Amino acid sequence: MVTLADIAAAAQRIAGHVVRTPCPASPALSRLTGCEVFCKLDQFQATGSFKERGAANRLAQLSADQRQRGVVAASAGNHALGLARHGARLGIPVTVVMPVWAPLVKVANCRALGANVIQHGERFADARVLAQQLATDRGLTFVPAFDDPAIIAGQGTIGLEILADVPEVDAILVPAGGGGLVAGIAVVVKALRPACLVIAVEPKAAPTLHAAIAAGRPVAVEVLPTLADGLAVDQAGQHCLDALAGRLDGIELVDEPAIATAIVRLLELEKTVVEGAGAAALAGLLQRPDLRGKRVVLVLGGGNIDLTLLNRVIERGLAADGRLCRIVCELRDRPGELARLLGLVAAAGANVKEVDHDRNFGPEDPARVASVLTLETRDHDHIRAIHKALAEAGISGRPG
Repeated sequence: MVTLADIAAAAQRIAGHVVRTPCPASPALSRLTGCEVFCKLDQFQATGSFKERGAANRLAQLSADQRQRGVVAASAGNHALGLARHGARLGIPVTVVMPVWAPLVKVANCRALGANVIQHGERFADARVLAQQLATDRGLTFVPAFDDPAIIAGQGTIGLEILADVPEVDAILVPAGGGGLVAGIAVVVKALRPACLVIAVEPKAAPTLHAAIAAGRPVAVEVLPTLADGLAVDQAGQHCLDALAGRLDGIELVDEPAIATAIVRLLELEKTVVEGAGAAALAGLLQRPDLRGKRVVLVLGGGNIDLTLLNRVIERGLAADGRLCRIVCELRDRPGELARLLGLVAAAGANVKEVDHDRNFGPEDPARVASVLTLETRDHDHIRAIHKALAEAGISGRPG
């Protein structure tokens, strides 16, 4: 069982080797949610993720023989990055097995840090099986991403820092995959401030911890594609469940539009870039109106997101927020009709981002043409007002 003393020892062991990240207040997110919000900015670690804490703590406790032989792990990216960085610092060879869908930025950064990267398997479980086999075949030390007391203790150091910076915190929302981060934080918080709520947040596409707690033991779940790839593990850890027993106050399941919206909100309001797993805490808070008026800390655990994915997420997030829409209109194919359509849109206060005037694949009636408009709008009410204005002008328009 991981104890407060273990976590305090981990804090001393990793001091100076990981960043002691800030936990500032966020006036913008406070206005948005009705809470007094603070953000634990652990995406400011050198590798962009809290995973460095557990990796540094685990590697520091290897024997001389284990250090010489090296370690192996299965990871979608952030655990691998933490091991790669601190393995290089300590002179420990690191091999990581990453699923084939692991974000390219994480794969490239692991290799840049000197790790031997093997991409294998469509499922995280496939990567884990190969990593464990390599450990047996090559005499390497297998370092779990979350289900290990030293890893949990390292992640729990976040809890110590939160309580030092926000001692009167009422609730902490923590992204959860296998459960190592939330388990470590829960051990600290329930020992030092038991009235504070500890709430796990995980994607509906990978309800790993939710299924494990419902069953009373780790169970395998089907993991679907999710923006929160760092939380996409198929089974929670037993050590994590043991540490969470009697300490977890709830689990919030969030869908993909909610995660995308949270990424956009953090980018726009907090001026910080986080990956899907890092934004999960905000997505969870946005569906907890019962926390209004409370002092809340959001753990932003990682910022490693591909720029191409970030671009798509911004577009999807704006669309989910009603600030971007697409309208397909049928027009008479004659001069001036497109200009009239654009004039109506302008009068309604929308900004035209893109126009596709399609004569070749439009309506069946050859006397009509399809115009597809991508518009920047204020909100969903604004979109409805645009549809109403078009209908009143006799133009058929539907969502694209």
